Amino acid sequence: MSRELTPVTGVVLDERIEFTLGELCSVCDISVQTVIELVDEGVLEPRGDRPDSWRFRGTELRRLQTALRLTRDLRLNYAGAALVLELLDELDELRRQLRLLSSGL
Repeated sequence: MSRELTPVTGVVLDERIEFTLGELCSVCDISVQTVIELVDEGVLEPRGDRPDSWRFRGTELRRLQTALRLTRDLRLNYAGAALVLELLDELDELRRQLRLLSSGL
């Protein structure tokens, strides 16, 4: 039985890409107030001291999209989404450490 492969397309985001608050809102189709609330909950960590000077790294976009999916699909509030993201970050770090330990043995 042969299976067809479906190509996947996307945009690679890294630390060098930055978004303004307006750009982030536009890309995710959300309000400024939503982003401010997510910053207040610790989901996002912008650079800058005020919303009009905030800059978000490309990796923050992925984090924001994940938080929005959690709130939409699992009906979590922003604090719940922040907790889940923190746990996912810890899981990623533990996996990274496990790979390092495994490669050293």
